[in-house]
Amino acid sequence: MTDKPQGGKPGDDSAAEEAVIKAAEEAAAAGAGSEGGTDELAAAKREAGERTADLQRLQAEYQNYRKRVERDRLTVREIAISNILESLIPVLDDIGRAREHGEVTGGFKSVAESLETVVAKLGLQQFGKEGEPFDPTMHEALMHSYSSDVTEDTCVQILQPGYRIGERIIRPAMVAVAEPQPGTTTTSAPDSEAKSADADKADGGSDS
Repeated sequence: MTDKPQGGKPGDDSAAEEAVIKAAEEAAAAGAGSEGGTDELAAAKREAGERTADLQRLQAEYQNYRKRVERDRLTVREIAISNILESLIPVLDDIGRAREHGEVTGGFKSVAESLETVVAKLGLQQFGKEGEPFDPTMHEALMHSYSSDVTEDTCVQILQPGYRIGERIIRPAMVAVAEPQPGTTTTSAPDSEAKSADADKADGGSDS
């Protein structure tokens, strides 16, 4: 005796067909779910990359901001120090004149030396020495003269020292400048030519 298929009449294949169709639909759904998971993973990775790029950009902007704030802070500090030191230059001039007259003695000497030490630590530098070449970016010529002892424009007297902070000139040095004596350089040319001619003659005599 043959067993009858469950869920249908003898000779009826509809139940089997329904089972096959259902299995195919489940397989298709499983495949679609797998593809959907792959797409979601790719989207998550893409979003994570975008967030990482945003974070790196924010960090770079913050670092630039910190550097700019620090640079501005140093600039404000330098300007404030420069203003204070510039206001003290007349006092330093008075100390210098008093020292030239031998009046910096006793307690006044200690105060003067302390002040000069403090302004030096803050970056104030004095410049200007006799005998150095004249530089219009550092010196201001108040007197002019001619001298046969110089071969270029030279500071022969420092009337008032100059001051600078780093490379910035606070006040140029007031100087007296000596220029080469007119004709000094031209008179040396014939002498050199004569010496050269004598040397050529001596060479010619030795060859003969």
